[in-house]
Amino acid sequence: MSSSATCPGDVDSSSNTKAQREGVLVAPQQRLDGDQIRLIDGLSREMLEDPGVLCYNKAAAEIFSKADATVEPADGCVRIKIPSSVIDTTLGTAPSRIVLGARCPENRLILDALEPRVRFGSGAETNFWLDVQFDGPVPRFVREAGSIERLRQSAHLCDQLEQLDFFIRNVNIQDAEITEANKDVNQFTTSLNNITKHVQAGLTSLDALDDVVRLGQIVAGGPEAFSEEPVISFITCVIKSPLQFVDDTTEKLIEIAKRRVPVVISSCPMGGATGPFDEFGMVAQINAELLAGIALQQLASPGAPVLYGAVPVRTRLDNLNDMYAAAEFVQYNVDCAQMARFYELPCYSTAGVGDASVPGVQATIEKMLTLTGVPQAGAQYIHYAFGLLERTNVFCPEQAILDDVQIDLIKRTIAPPAIDTSGRESVLSLVREIMDSSHKTYMYHIPLPSRDAVYARFPLEDEQGALHAAHLRRQELAATPRQTLPSEIQDEIRRHVPNLLDKALA
Repeated sequence: MSSSATCPGDVDSSSNTKAQREGVLVAPQQRLDGDQIRLIDGLSREMLEDPGVLCYNKAAAEIFSKADATVEPADGCVRIKIPSSVIDTTLGTAPSRIVLGARCPENRLILDALEPRVRFGSGAETNFWLDVQFDGPVPRFVREAGSIERLRQSAHLCDQLEQLDFFIRNVNIQDAEITEANKDVNQFTTSLNNITKHVQAGLTSLDALDDVVRLGQIVAGGPEAFSEEPVISFITCVIKSPLQFVDDTTEKLIEIAKRRVPVVISSCPMGGATGPFDEFGMVAQINAELLAGIALQQLASPGAPVLYGAVPVRTRLDNLNDMYAAAEFVQYNVDCAQMARFYELPCYSTAGVGDASVPGVQATIEKMLTLTGVPQAGAQYIHYAFGLLERTNVFCPEQAILDDVQIDLIKRTIAPPAIDTSGRESVLSLVREIMDSSHKTYMYHIPLPSRDAVYARFPLEDEQGALHAAHLRRQELAATPRQTLPSEIQDEIRRHVPNLLDKALA
């Protein structure tokens, strides 16, 4: 099999110290105290025993039954009552440290549940692409359906955004040739061919699982290399809130677990609709749902890599849409990050979504509300952070560029203080030097600190405003050469991965 599809700047694989995308290491906010964490943990476990979880998948019921859970008939399904002992056993096998590989080894992510190192990435599978057009001083916004070409453009853009650490497919490919049978291989191939960072997505068809895994193995350099550093991973929304195992997604989770590919167990209850509105009830329910999903995944394949995927949102009570720009959203997600750390599981969290439908002041305020709150909890893997508008319905490339700048400012803000005894003498020496000078001004101190060592001003400035500057930046980035997969790897993909459209490797 071909060697890994590499990129400029690859590190020596023989080195004992793995390069990785650093993200930002934070001192995590502790919203919950120890008693509150234990209270949530205890209540979640009680929920799993009574009322338990409704399950519409026969294989999952059999797996839990063999693990000494109680399986009872229910209306059109079964009810599984999961004892606390099963939760303890499966939490004991779930790894606290996982590696997400990438085409460029220096873009790998090492997710350690005990290290609050925060990374930011994209998502979700939006149906609409928002083009920003400037025919005059006032922008026009044009919505277009997602396609392979739009996904290609997005992946290429995201490869160049400095603060984006991983890529969750953010455009739903809706080309006429796309079917349920071929969607997965084409969305993963298009993404891998245009970005050198880790790629993640949901799985549309279980029949495509082995083809997608084979694709990842080819790009990684073979099955062993893929096992050590998988360049792709999956998201499974295995739980339908409240407390129900969905049939098809549950089957996908079991099969992904057996192949030991990293997977997010994702749950997204809506406070006031499919989950309690109050903080205690919401966090206890989503925690129970995630513990149930993790238990199933670990029972199917002990030790398989997994992320605690909490995506609790609030219901907007006037139209029942999900709502991301809300104080409760921040509270829910901060609490869930603490619960994940309590269980020593890497945490997949959410920040940076705009409820507004177009870029502007409202979108910026909404995004910054969650970006200033959620990352401080120390979740290792924060998705939805680039380009999302109208909740998760729209992706806008100009907005993604604006978000990249805003996340840079957030990372600088939440970084830990660089204050320790090693800097004592240099600070004292500098003050003495300035006081002995004639100008008494630090601006004239030589050497000046580097640009990266100080807070920079907002770099997207233009006479027509930040959005126009982002538009010009988008055009500049779109014109840069793509780092596509080497031709020999593309040829191997064509030979071994069926149902592939030519434009996925264009």
